[in-house]
Amino acid sequence: MATPLVAMRLTDEVNWTASDFGIFAVMLGAAGGAWELGMRTSSSMAYRLGVTAAVGTAFLLVWATLAVGFIGNEEHPANLMYAGLLIIGLVGGVLARFRPGGLAVTLVIMAVGQAAAGAVAAGLGQYEAIKPTVVFTLMWLGAATLFYKAAQDQAR
Repeated sequence: MATPLVAMRLTDEVNWTASDFGIFAVMLGAAGGAWELGMRTSSSMAYRLGVTAAVGTAFLLVWATLAVGFIGNEEHPANLMYAGLLIIGLVGGVLARFRPGGLAVTLVIMAVGQAAAGAVAAGLGQYEAIKPTVVFTLMWLGAATLFYKAAQDQAR
């Protein structure tokens, strides 16, 4: 939280408002809380790494969407597709009861959704969204792989 405050003192390019700091604090709290719950859910290293990867990816997705947006600027309505990914993750996690196999499937669905959102962006002529789409799709798949490994380990 101190980084943007210091940056605001050094350059005019960073200009956070009180609401920006408030939103960022809520994001940090939500990510930290989700991570803490994930760490308490399983002692499996693969599961814990999967939680870290999934929560980190979700945090970066929200931050990037709110800061600059993937499609046009942060106010473009098509950026709401990315909120849908988080809803898929929450609903999928609850339905899977946060078991690793179900979380792996949920994260693959999120990766497909991320790729679909990128395809929509490209269809709207927003080709700059392609690179971050690939990166985030791979991040979701990486988290899914870790949960898949945790599910395999649990089955043994």
